Amino acid sequence: MNTEVTVEELAALMKKAAGVTVDPQELARRMETPFADFGLDSLGLLGIVGELENRHGRALPTDAERCKSPRDFLDLVNGTLTAGA
Repeated sequence: MNTEVTVEELAALMKKAAGVTVDPQELARRMETPFADFGLDSLGLLGIVGELENRHGRALPTDAERCKSPRDFLDLVNGTLTAGA
């Protein structure tokens, strides 16, 4: 089972947990763009963190909800998930 979170999965989580619709291809092209530019605030990111913690059955670093861009978020989350795989 692949434990890494993909850009496509992040885009789906942004929609599910925060109500923010982003095309996965656009998200992939704009990985350095701040989440705020996509309309995602810290509360929405907290919802995504909670969803991922439930899905993977493990806590993510508290820094995850403070990540500023999709790249920062995926690097931190995937580093944590693959370290314990």
